[in-house]
Amino acid sequence: MSLNHTFWELLVALGLGLLTGLQKERAGPLLAGLRTFALITVFGAVTAILAETTGPWIIIAGLLSMTALLVTGNAMAAAEGRADPGQTTEVAVVLMFLVGALCVIGPLELAIVLGGAVAVLLHLKEELRGLVARLSDKDVRAVMQFVVISLIILPVLPNQAYGPFQVLNPRNIWFMVVLIVGLNLVGYAAFRTLGSRAGTALAGFLGGIISSTATTVSYARTTKTDPGRAGTAAVVVWIASGVVFVRILLEVAAVAPGFVSTVAGPMGVMLALFVVSAAVIWRSATSPSDSPMDPGNPSELKPAIAFAAMYAVILLAVAAAEEYLGGAGLYAAAFISGLTDIDAITLSTSNLVAGARLEADTGWRLILVAAMSNLLFKTAMVATLGSRQMLRRIGGLVGIALVAGVGLLLFW
Repeated sequence: MSLNHTFWELLVALGLGLLTGLQKERAGPLLAGLRTFALITVFGAVTAILAETTGPWIIIAGLLSMTALLVTGNAMAAAEGRADPGQTTEVAVVLMFLVGALCVIGPLELAIVLGGAVAVLLHLKEELRGLVARLSDKDVRAVMQFVVISLIILPVLPNQAYGPFQVLNPRNIWFMVVLIVGLNLVGYAAFRTLGSRAGTALAGFLGGIISSTATTVSYARTTKTDPGRAGTAAVVVWIASGVVFVRILLEVAAVAPGFVSTVAGPMGVMLALFVVSAAVIWRSATSPSDSPMDPGNPSELKPAIAFAAMYAVILLAVAAAEEYLGGAGLYAAAFISGLTDIDAITLSTSNLVAGARLEADTGWRLILVAAMSNLLFKTAMVATLGSRQMLRRIGGLVGIALVAGVGLLLFW
């Protein structure tokens, strides 16, 4: 190793120690401050340099000596009545010693990221405490259930295709569940942060992230008892329905990145149509703001399992339709599956395109047919649950969107 490179590693270790020490120095008179953290990180780097000739035992000895110093320092602070009740500084000291060693023996970039992350975590003490204080039991449960879904269940599932047409891959199917639950969790977090202050546009946007169909049902019901809210409800529902096309693009990008360029054109046209038409009907809103519906816990296990089953069925149905029924069967399957849920058909179609089992040009058309089917279903919900005023507004908009969709299917 060159001398210049060694000096550079020591300089980085010193800088990371000073960065962490700066935060602790400003926090108050604690166990370690600016100079101490700088020395600790350089100490770790020096032990790693010496380990190249003496062996790794010297790093272990350095770590043990750091631990002994921490114990001694805490004992002296306790005797003087100035002990820190927490353990954050002690953990940071040990970690920064190891970061200093990592500057020499590991990827330098990783050491820099870790050192920076330690400094930021120490700095965000009050902000993190405030965030935790604002979390309800329901919020924590949602996060932990997402951990179960994504970090416990997903890794243990077999990554192998089973069943007819070889399209049922358990890990792939559950990854789609993780993707949708994660997207819904983002919507839930946004609702918890902004829901009480949401205006009409934000209510529609959050509704589209969480569930445009559930948003339609919720707002349609409000107009049944209060017809005067029909204008505002129509704006919220229409914005939520437009966000569906944003969800489609995000889901396609996650599952089949090469498919995005094909899907982006027609879906972008539909999204632009929704944005323009939402701006036009904005003036019909009779109240300046509204609040989005409470999304409930987005990480419940039962709905996740139900979505996995639905996704698997749609995956099989599309593969079977392509094999036995040709184009007509594919579009029929897309239309039926899109009535109540657009995510499953979007993900299944993208998965088949990514696996070269379906043409990309056919894939985006299937997704668009499902989106149009979903619009028809929402219109039926408005007709059944909402007021006539809202149905007139939504019905006209849906008619325009369907004409545009058919035009794209025929001429794009």
